[in-house]
Amino acid sequence: MIINRRQLLQRAGAGFGAVGLTSLLAEEGLLAAESTDPLAAKQSHFAGKAKNVIWLFINGGPSQVDTWDYKPELERMDGKELEGFDKNTGFFANAVGPLMKSPFKFSPRGECGKMVSSLFPKLGEHVDKMAFIHSGHTESNNHSPALFMMNSGQPRMGLPCVGSWVTYGLGSESRDLPAFVVMSDPLNRGLPKGSAANWGAGFLPSVYQGTWLKPKGDPIENLNRPRHMNAVQQQRQLDLMAQLNQQHLDKLAGDQELEARIKSFELAYRMQNAAPEAFDVDGEPQHIKELYGLGNKQCDHFARQCLTARRMVERGVRFVQIYSGGMENQRSWDGHSDIQGNHSQFAGETDTPIAGLLTDLQQRGLLEDTLVIWGGEFGRLPLSQKSQKPGRDHNPHCFTTWMAGGGVKGGISYGESDEIGHHAAVDKVHVNDLHATILHLLGFDHEKLTYTYNGRRFRLTDVAGDVIHPIVA
Repeated sequence: MIINRRQLLQRAGAGFGAVGLTSLLAEEGLLAAESTDPLAAKQSHFAGKAKNVIWLFINGGPSQVDTWDYKPELERMDGKELEGFDKNTGFFANAVGPLMKSPFKFSPRGECGKMVSSLFPKLGEHVDKMAFIHSGHTESNNHSPALFMMNSGQPRMGLPCVGSWVTYGLGSESRDLPAFVVMSDPLNRGLPKGSAANWGAGFLPSVYQGTWLKPKGDPIENLNRPRHMNAVQQQRQLDLMAQLNQQHLDKLAGDQELEARIKSFELAYRMQNAAPEAFDVDGEPQHIKELYGLGNKQCDHFARQCLTARRMVERGVRFVQIYSGGMENQRSWDGHSDIQGNHSQFAGETDTPIAGLLTDLQQRGLLEDTLVIWGGEFGRLPLSQKSQKPGRDHNPHCFTTWMAGGGVKGGISYGESDEIGHHAAVDKVHVNDLHATILHLLGFDHEKLTYTYNGRRFRLTDVAGDVIHPIVA
């Protein structure tokens, strides 16, 4: 029979190996205290301004020069070749065209006078709440590694995402709902590249991974009690399972994965009562449904997700991530062809719902505690990509992100791209800096929120990252 090291210590020499190990761990201060719920609410390093996060992931790579980063020089240079351009910057080196002005009109909005694309008539009303970061840059021009980079701080799969780090650090204020919820495109356009690895917990205990809500039907599998079983029968079954699980756990003290799995079963039972009510957006007042755009054929699907996000944070869920768009090309903001049609479609699906979300959070007093993030995995080139209707290729050298609420200054812009929106030029912001800032707003020193795995202390920002203090209120 093959046994592992823990079992050897428990059995060999009448268990004196385990006793010795316990003594050594206690002397070093490494012995875990009495087992606690890993999702119990925890204290951050200092008083954070945000308690919850809603991340609106604009999947596919939104074009900064067609949305929030107004470039009059690009209009002047429309149709000209960009001298010295590296054709391998994007993904299609053989389809590089000349510089192309935005097909959308920009106009000043809000008291801050922010120049906003005509794509966002409703969101433009909220620019005084937003802090724009115009100098973002990343490391890959390919969707999958860029998505992993934006979600986990590294351009490869297998590492914990931001939502997992946040719930590991803060736990959850909800006892009956998942701490970290993910919603994807519900219009048969697929999951983002990399699928569930984008909201995985990596080497953190699996209890911290995101709970994906099914786009259609019951949002969570097995949410309803089996038809052949009544409440009394189910409770008896659960009591027996709890007793057996505890007996097994007593034999494997300190097994975090087993404990996390047991906790997930207990949460699943509690969700049978809490989740149906939390997901019932149709029970909202009519004026709230209209605020988000429910009933509007173009945006109803995203409106329901944004309203669900508000109901989640209202009930103590710590981290909510919503993906606009599915797989690549015309199924997401990946406007390789017809950038005008592509971005008009997806902006039309999201403009009213996100504006409604910001309004609703503010009027309920939730915005000051909820950090709202808008952005994708990279930006797009200021040049055209040759096709029947011109598009734009990937651009890892420059993208725009905005944040609102949760301790962020409103009505400001940080950093600058160059005169045509090709490269981040002033006060450059790497993805690690974005992550450091998110953690700071939640009350964490990003260098101290760590987890030891395989003998190394890991953190979300790896060995980099600076907080963007000018956008913090």
